[in-house]
Amino acid sequence: MFKKSCLSAGIAALCIYPLAANALSDADLKEIRSEIQILKQGYEARIAQLEQRLKAAEEKQAEIKPAEVKPAVQPQVIASAGREGAFNPAISLILGGSYSKLSQDPAIPPTGFAMSANPGHSQGFNLGESELGISASIDPDYRGVATLALAPAGGMTVENAFVQTTALADGLNLKFGRYFSGLGYLNEIHAHAWDFADQPLVYATLWNNQLGEDGVQLKWLAPSDTFIELGGELGRGRGFPGSDRTKNGAGSGVLFAHIGDDIGIEHSWRAGASIHQTRRVNSISADAINTLINNSFSGDSRTAGLDLVWKYSPNGNTAYRYLKVQGEYFQRKESGMLTYDTALTNVTDTYANTQSGWYLQSVYQFMPNWRTGLRYDRLNPGTASIGALNTGNIAANYGFSPSRATWMLDYSPSEFSRLRLQLARDSTRLGLPDNQLFLQYIMSLGAHGAHQY
Repeated sequence: MFKKSCLSAGIAALCIYPLAANALSDADLKEIRSEIQILKQGYEARIAQLEQRLKAAEEKQAEIKPAEVKPAVQPQVIASAGREGAFNPAISLILGGSYSKLSQDPAIPPTGFAMSANPGHSQGFNLGESELGISASIDPDYRGVATLALAPAGGMTVENAFVQTTALADGLNLKFGRYFSGLGYLNEIHAHAWDFADQPLVYATLWNNQLGEDGVQLKWLAPSDTFIELGGELGRGRGFPGSDRTKNGAGSGVLFAHIGDDIGIEHSWRAGASIHQTRRVNSISADAINTLINNSFSGDSRTAGLDLVWKYSPNGNTAYRYLKVQGEYFQRKESGMLTYDTALTNVTDTYANTQSGWYLQSVYQFMPNWRTGLRYDRLNPGTASIGALNTGNIAANYGFSPSRATWMLDYSPSEFSRLRLQLARDSTRLGLPDNQLFLQYIMSLGAHGAHQY
């Protein structure tokens, strides 16, 4: 206030006195010059004082020891809070639907995989599964996420509901609650972010599209320029191929490792390996030959997998053009007791089999907003080892490998909307080729965070 008053008075004086300059004496002019000099000296002294205070504050900050500084994870917490509106949760809603034209009944499982999951497709117009997401920082140490799946026929299921730490040191991150397992590459990616309208065959048959668990997950990110991530999980075992059992302790376990890096500004890659172990109890499935007969299996299930992703974008600009190539391979070994025809014959004997599957796909964004992709899937039903009592009831070797070839084209007017056309030649059932057509829309409302690599 003092500075503004003095400055205003000085300006006023300079504006008024020149009008009568000719009438002023030498003494008056000398007095005016003296007042101006006083004002200049006052400003210079004030500026020097402020500069000294600033220098002292900077020197004091530089002397603070590293131990007195907040943990390095604090910026991450602040960034997370800012992205999700601090303590106001970020809310998003994904709306999706499709039209499907199939030449075969989608309920028929792939040949040789009668005991595996068969999520299949829905024919005709289908609303699809809408997804409501809520996430926010809880406090400086924790973050919460909930994803609710809204079924087309009504009702709601909990897809994800977990708490995640944000302040653990040494690259550690703890997640507990319900989550998608960290095995493989595609398993953690939500359906609206898939590059095709459906999951690869190996995910559909071995994991019922995705492995979800209730449990705890620990990840460690190595402090290196190369991306190295190690993780482990202990879960209830509720996700297929496990069985949700009433028991103490863990019913399933997962170990996984990921490594990746950049090659210049145009190339990047990530590779991984994972293993999953669980137990199936009284798992009912329709018989592969006579669908009116139900069989039951109880035993151990162990699945190992490998995954690889490579991405390329000219000059590192993914907004205009990019190419992504990815593939995964899984092998599952199961051994236990199989009961044939649970309603009548009820014959139980040993059963063991090793089955596998893989896919390779490529997605190319050839211009902004437009992408096209190709995918090839293949399954190996293996040769089962069947106990003598069921040798005549259960087929050990079908001599057939299910496969599928898929092409897609999608258009995204913005990052919040996507329209997709997909064609596929499905040869997963012996003697029943299936020509498939899908039209799909995916719309995103509200705040939705970026997806993983």
